[in-house]
Amino acid sequence: MIRFFDILFSFLGILFLFPVFLFLYIAIRLESKGGGFYKQLRVGRNGKDFYVYKFRSMRIGSDRQGLITVGGRDPRITRIGYFIRKYKLDELPQLFNVLKGDMSLVGPRPEVRKYVDLYTDEQRKVLSVRPGITDYASIEYVDENTILGQAEDADKVYVEQIMPDKIHYNMKYIEHRSVMEYFKIIFLTIWSIGR
Repeated sequence: MIRFFDILFSFLGILFLFPVFLFLYIAIRLESKGGGFYKQLRVGRNGKDFYVYKFRSMRIGSDRQGLITVGGRDPRITRIGYFIRKYKLDELPQLFNVLKGDMSLVGPRPEVRKYVDLYTDEQRKVLSVRPGITDYASIEYVDENTILGQAEDADKVYVEQIMPDKIHYNMKYIEHRSVMEYFKIIFLTIWSIGR
């Protein structure tokens, strides 16, 4: 049933948000060199790699300088990038990932292989479901970039504090996964963005 809602909502989202997609794509291309979209290899269900799609919010080649974004002081982010990240608009192209079946609207955020390789056997349970665009961890850590921006060693803070805590929230959804929980998380996400 969840897959049915994923297909329905991702298709309708792409259809109705097409003018927004077009506007953001043009705005990104006008501000900085490079394409309007960005893809990055992430780890999905059962540990299978896939490309996650986003609107590009950073300058070309920025990912070679590190995988973690460090809040307001990160000079790699473009002006339009700050805006689309603030309102989570950079995630909209993941509706295509949902339609393809790589992702769900709701589920643990897909992680890069570097960090998945650090998971314990217990933590690897988050790979038993499709990764999602949003989940409890995304709601709780809506200010993650700010937290990392204030850290002396952002990578260490992410690995030792944020990542284990996010996995704890991921498990909350996995252990109570249902259509009701799915809609609850979608509602909470919209509410947190709108605040």
